[in-house]
Amino acid sequence: MTAILDWVGLCLAPGIGLAGFWRLVECLGSPERVLATSPHELRKIPGIQARQISALSSPELLRQRAKDELEHLAAQGGLAIAYSDERYPPLLRQISDPPPIIYLAGCPDLLQTDMIAVVGSRAASTYGRRIAFSLARTLAHSLTIVSGLALGIDTEAHSGTLSVNGRTIAVLGCGLDVVYPYQNRRLYERIRETGLLVSEYPLGTTPEGFRFPARNRIIAGLSLGVLVVEAARKSGSLITAQLALDSGREVFAVPGQVDSIKSEGTHWLLKQGAKLVQSADDVLEEFQVMGISSCHSGGVEGKNEGTLLADPDAVALLSMIEAYPQSRDNLTRSSGYPPARLSELLLLLELEGYVEVLPGDAVRIISGHNN
Repeated sequence: MTAILDWVGLCLAPGIGLAGFWRLVECLGSPERVLATSPHELRKIPGIQARQISALSSPELLRQRAKDELEHLAAQGGLAIAYSDERYPPLLRQISDPPPIIYLAGCPDLLQTDMIAVVGSRAASTYGRRIAFSLARTLAHSLTIVSGLALGIDTEAHSGTLSVNGRTIAVLGCGLDVVYPYQNRRLYERIRETGLLVSEYPLGTTPEGFRFPARNRIIAGLSLGVLVVEAARKSGSLITAQLALDSGREVFAVPGQVDSIKSEGTHWLLKQGAKLVQSADDVLEEFQVMGISSCHSGGVEGKNEGTLLADPDAVALLSMIEAYPQSRDNLTRSSGYPPARLSELLLLLELEGYVEVLPGDAVRIISGHNN
């Protein structure tokens, strides 16, 4: 207990920060020794400022703050793991600036599983959300899915995983007891119950903008690789991908429409050498990790073609629908079906996962069902 108090206490010292924490520990050997070092000796450490030395002047007060923090955490069903703990994730330990403490709520054993991060735009397109959900759903049979609980792609990655009772980890840019965004409260609760919530921040920490790039390094650090589903040219997802590359991890990207602003970032990644992903197998084959194998094959939708449609009119209509959007009026003219019958057939095809109805009442076939 004393060791964890020293780790948490040093993290809670005002103004120390991540860089200051590791500078002190590198010079003195451990948080315990840092807290036992006199102000006179601390002044000899390069880069340590007077205000930081002042923050360390009452080590027992810092330990008491740490004790209070851990008691509040335990009362909420959480726990904290220090960098020195054998339960600390081995991949996360390898990054250049690992969090000294990670606060957890849920199933900590997931930290010892093989993980892949699935990330992308908050303002995701219908295409991006669908692909993220489908890829996560398929990958979840073999890997733990890590994301950031944000709206858009993150939400779909977590939801796709949970739809098949898979394992998912949400890394937060705030305290474990803070739900952000609030729209994802139900998803937050489901992950807390069956997956794992992770944060490097103490309870009550609010979600400020600068915390999310820092959060992204943990997402990348936990994972064997990062899969970017949809991202603009300047986005947090590209930061996550770069952090993954810096740590020697794999980077994967899903192509989008060539004229889509929301896919400019993924297309840039592909130009830089990221592996193009058309199906979950593209990811699993790259890893070649013992015990990981593809449970599905085919397109990104993972749809079983053998479930096909019993209605011959639906089969006929499906053969007329292209990958590029077509208006409902054009389909009415080309198919010869009355509008009411066409609507009935399109609804059947949409419910079965064969077509997608887009804004403006346009229709397109979903990848993997092209004739």
